[in-house]
Formats: sequence, C-alpha cells, structure tokens
Amino acid sequence: YPLYSLLHDAPNPEMTSFELRETLMGHVATWGNAYAEIETDRNGSVMALWPLRPDRMTVERVGTALVYSYRLTKADSQGRIEVQLPADRVLHIRGLGFDGIMGYSPIALARQAVGLGMATEKFGASFFGNGARPGGVLEHPGKLGPNAYKNLRETLEQRHGGIENAMRLMILEEGMKYTAMGIPPEDAQFLETRQFQRSEIAAIFRVPPHMIGDLERATFSNIEQQSTDFHVNTMAPWLRRWE
Repeated sequence: YPLYSLLHDAPNPEMTSFELRETLMGHVATWGNAYAEIETDRNGSVMALWPLRPDRMTVERVGTALVYSYRLTKADSQGRIEVQLPADRVLHIRGLGFDGIMGYSPIALARQAVGLGMATEKFGASFFGNGARPGGVLEHPGKLGPNAYKNLRETLEQRHGGIENAMRLMILEEGMKYTAMGIPPEDAQFLETRQFQRSEIAAIFRVPPHMIGDLERATFSNIEQQSTDFHVNTMAPWLRRWE
C-alpha cells in the first residue's frame, strides 16, 4: 500500500509513527480534536504528516467546504500570521461533538472535577508537608515576649516540623504544657476525597479503576472482565475514529 511506510514507520523525518499517534491521541483526549497537516508533492501523493497544535486551530464552514485556519507562532516568509488549509490537507480526528465538525474538550466539560482533584492534591502537599500544623496546643503559664515567642517558634519548627521529625521527643520548660488535638473530620476524609477524584477523572475517559492503581474492588475473577470492558467500551471507539 502506498502509505504503508508513512503510517507504519515514520510519518515525517522527525517522528516515528508511534510518536505521531501518541501526540495526536494526547491532543484529542484533552482538547477533543487532533490535527495533522498532510504534505503532498506536485502529483498529489502524500509525503508526510505533521502534527498541528489544537489550541491554534479554528475550523469554519465556508459555503459547502470546511476551512482550517492555523495561527503561526511567528510570521512566515510571506508575512502571514495565519494560514488557511483546505479540508483535504488536514487529518482531523475528533472526539464526541455536537455538529460532526468539532469535538468536545473532556477537560473543559469536566473542569470542576479536574479542579477539585488539583485542589485536593495541593491541600495534601500542605497537609502532610507541615508537621507543625495545629495538631496540638502549647500552653505557657506566663506571657512570652516577642523574642522569646520567636525563638520558641523557630525551635519547634526546626525540631518538629516536617515528615522527617514526626514522633520526635519534645522537651518542655518553664511549666509549659502540650495538649494534643485530634484531626478534624474534614481533614480525615481527605484521602477518601482524593481517591474519589482520581476515579472520577478516570471515568471521564472511561478508564476502569484497576488501570489507575485502584484495586479495592478488583479480584482475580473480574480483572479479566474489566480488561475486556476497557477494550470494548474505551479503546474500540477511539480505534474506529482512527480508522
């Protein structure tokens, strides 16, 4: 087949065929659309496929034809900032859409779920990285001056702050007392929230839990069925689009 070497080996001098598919699949999974320019020679034979960034592409219908307008990073030799390509010059792989022309962006549609996942990850870094968080209250019988307060705080942070200093022996002076405090319920549920968000984001792409390391409900009897379900309901629709 004339295009075999281009599709199987190297679509252009800079990429392998796997790298092109991987790049375009990343584009369509996040932006909902993937584009590649089809380079042809004077006879119309396909010479190469070059990936195009989806954030710079605009697709419009002009009359009965589709026109792809691509914004360049800088002006080309002809002084153009935007190049228009006819539909037969663009390989366009689209996800689920509303008009058959453009696909929805899964990230845009599920921005709240993704945002909550990012927020819980940021909170977790702060939660576990700061061992000197109010896990307890230090009481002093008198009143500390500014310098004494500063020195005491710096000493506690140096000796007891961070994961590496967890469970370290604390020595108190001048009648000070330490009262431990329990973790608030909303903090204790943090790990459950983060696990739920991972599963929710995976569900956006129809990825089964066991493929993101969540084996809580996986068994030897159903793991094969889950893998089959992944092929039928997740991969098959994408493979059809590529075909």
